[in-house]
Amino acid sequence: MATPTSATTGPRPPGQDAFYRYSGSLPLREVPPGTVLKARSIRLAFGTTPTPVAAEQLLYRTTGQLGQPTVTVTTVIQPTHVPGPSRIVEYLSFYDGLGAQCDPSYTLAGGNPGAAMEQETQEEELLIVWYLSHGYTVTVPDFEGTHLDWMAGHESGYGALDAVRATESHLHVPRVTPVGLSGYSGGAVAADWASELAPAYAPELHMVGVAEGGIPANYADMFTYINGTTEFSPAIPGVLIGLTRAYGIDLRPYLSPYGLKVVQAEDQVCIASVFGHYPGLTIQQLMKPQYRDFFQVPTFARLLNDQVMGTAPGHPTVPLFMGVGNVDGTGDGAMVARDVEMLAHEYCEQGVPVQFEEYKGASHEEAGAFFEPETDAFLMARFAGVPFAGNCSSTG
Repeated sequence: MATPTSATTGPRPPGQDAFYRYSGSLPLREVPPGTVLKARSIRLAFGTTPTPVAAEQLLYRTTGQLGQPTVTVTTVIQPTHVPGPSRIVEYLSFYDGLGAQCDPSYTLAGGNPGAAMEQETQEEELLIVWYLSHGYTVTVPDFEGTHLDWMAGHESGYGALDAVRATESHLHVPRVTPVGLSGYSGGAVAADWASELAPAYAPELHMVGVAEGGIPANYADMFTYINGTTEFSPAIPGVLIGLTRAYGIDLRPYLSPYGLKVVQAEDQVCIASVFGHYPGLTIQQLMKPQYRDFFQVPTFARLLNDQVMGTAPGHPTVPLFMGVGNVDGTGDGAMVARDVEMLAHEYCEQGVPVQFEEYKGASHEEAGAFFEPETDAFLMARFAGVPFAGNCSSTG
C-alpha cells in the first residue's frame, strides 16, 4: 500500500498521478469487475485544509458505457470505534465533472476544484461526515470514470456497483453487509442506474435501499426544459461532451463556430462552475444549421434514448426513495418533475417499493436541502430493518 498523501503539498492532479492508471500484466478484460487493483492511504481534507482523518483509496476494475473494461477510483472512509457489523453508505457525489480536478478522490484529499466549486465540495464533505457520525462506512466513487464521461448512465451505474464490490473486498466484510446508496442531481444518475443494473450485474450485493433526488429521468425532456434558460442551459453542451466521450463520438463536426467555442470552454470544467455563464444558450445556437432539428439527428437521438431511466432490462428490486423539486409547475429549474414521478410510477407498476416526494415551490438547490435529511432517515430505517411501505398508491 502506498504511503499517505502529503498534507503540505496536496494531492497530484489525477492526470499526473500514476495511481489512476492500471499497470498490471494481466489484460484488464480478464480481471473481474470490482477487483481492487491498487490501494493507498490518504488524509482527508475539508476543502483544501488538511485534517488528521485517514481514508483509503482504491483503484478498481469496472465497466464503461459500451461494455469495455476500464478503471476508476473510490475513496473509503471508516468510522472510528463502532461496535457491531459493518454498514456501508455509498455516497454518489454531484461532482458533475468534465475535468479531473472535479473528481471526489481528488477533492477529498485536498485537491482544489476551483473557487466556484469550493462551497459545493465542502457541503458534500459535511454530508459524508454526517454518515460517518452514524457509524457507517462511506465509499465515494469517481463513477464517471477516469475519462469523465459525465451523465453516461450505464457507466455511472457500473462504477457505483463495482465500487461497493471493491470496498467490501478490501475491507474483508461479507457480501451480506447491508449497503445503502445516496445520490442527488448528477449523483442520482449513478444511483438510479445502479439500482436498475444491480439485479443482473451485481446480484450478490446486499443493497437495502437507494435514495435518489433531483433526477434527470429523461435527458431529451431536460434539454427542452432548460434550453434558452438563464442558469442551467450550459448543462446542455456539458452533457453532450460527457456522452460523446463515453461513446467515442467526435462532437466537433456537428457544432457551429459558436458551439465549438462553448464546448472548448467547457471541456475541462466542473459543470456547476459555468451555470449562468451563457444566459439564453440554446441547442440550436450550438449546432450547424443542418443539425438544429437536434432530436431528429440519429447520433443524438441514440445518445439520449440510451440514457432514459427505466429502460434497462429488468428493474430495481430494493426500496427506493425518490425526490424532486417543482418551482414553476414543470420542474425544479433543471429537472422535469413529471418525468421523475412517472419513473416512480413505472417502478411501482413493476412491484418496486417506492417513496416519491415532490417538493413544491423548491428549486433544484432548495430541493436538495429537503432531500438529504429525508434520505438520512430513509437509510437509517433500511439499515434497522424497519418495514418499508412507500407511497405507490398515490404516485403517478
